[in-house]
Amino acid sequence: MKYGSIAFICRLFLGATLIIFSLNSSAFPQSPPLEIPFVKEWAASKHALRSAEPFNHWNKAGVIPKACSRCHSTSGFRDYIGADGSKAGSVEHEALVGEVISCVACHSKVTRKMTEVTFPSGKKVAKLGSEARCMTCHQGRASTVSVNKATANMPADKVSKKLKFINIHYRAAAATRYGTQAKGGYEYDSKTYSGLYLHDKHSTKCIDCHTLHTFKVEVANCNLCHRSVKKTKDFKLVRRTEGDFDGDGNAKEGIAGEITTLHGVLYKSIKAYAEKVIGTAVVYDSHKYPYFFADKNKNGKPDKNEAIYPNRYKTWTPRLLRAAYNYQFIAKDPGVYTHNPKYVIQLLHDSLADLSSKVAVNMKGMVRPDP
Repeated sequence: MKYGSIAFICRLFLGATLIIFSLNSSAFPQSPPLEIPFVKEWAASKHALRSAEPFNHWNKAGVIPKACSRCHSTSGFRDYIGADGSKAGSVEHEALVGEVISCVACHSKVTRKMTEVTFPSGKKVAKLGSEARCMTCHQGRASTVSVNKATANMPADKVSKKLKFINIHYRAAAATRYGTQAKGGYEYDSKTYSGLYLHDKHSTKCIDCHTLHTFKVEVANCNLCHRSVKKTKDFKLVRRTEGDFDGDGNAKEGIAGEITTLHGVLYKSIKAYAEKVIGTAVVYDSHKYPYFFADKNKNGKPDKNEAIYPNRYKTWTPRLLRAAYNYQFIAKDPGVYTHNPKYVIQLLHDSLADLSSKVAVNMKGMVRPDP
């Protein structure tokens, strides 16, 4: 028999054998399906919410810029920390749109060894644990340093075309929590500020309060001490620091109430300064970039034809910019009252005091907490 015929018979036999075994699946042991740990929890988190604005903002461009991909894509984050083999501390490549923050962003050989974070101010915090992964992104993109740099050598109340609104960015919880150690808020000269806020000895890391992978707040853990806390909204009723900080005569309301009142007074003072000192009314819209707009009809509301980029507020003075920066710093961290209430109240108090040198601000009864 020729070699070709033998090869043909072998192939025929092999094919028949494969068909038989494929028809009889019991001939092969069945492996259990591969399960990724915590994938359901992650899928329920905002890190996996593919339809969200943080993952769709650059759809028209098709790519996410280097400066943004660091925290708005898995490949960008891995690039920034050096998990892809590149130099850590910078992003070398743009990221394609469509990515989310997946498992491999936070779980790698590099992230397990991360112990230090550098904030936008240049300040470093060392001896960290797993929270370093969270803090790498949840630190904002501006600081006291960047505001001072933008306003250097400018008269406090003179409008400058060189100035534009400086945005802290969003959910900068680490900057809030570390206070003056990060200098995420605008800190006024000659004032002292609180540093890292330690709620208690059991709550020192992000995941001590936020559920791992879903990032929801662990209400049950808080209820061990704060018996009135049954739901997330109940946190606003809690306070540990004594004092009537907002001067409304109620020193027993939740600390969130103190902050909300002061925040509202700051907004009114910002509007008063803009109209009376600068001569151009301003209005704020938390959902429209860059947030501060010219209030053309002076009705105090961000109308649709006003809350648009071409109508962004342009007549900034250093004094107004500093106050507006702190207003936004507090507005964009929904957990400020838990992350570092004393630091936040200090920022609000000092912003009001600075504006009060030019416009009437009723600060009667307000108390600034000691650092």
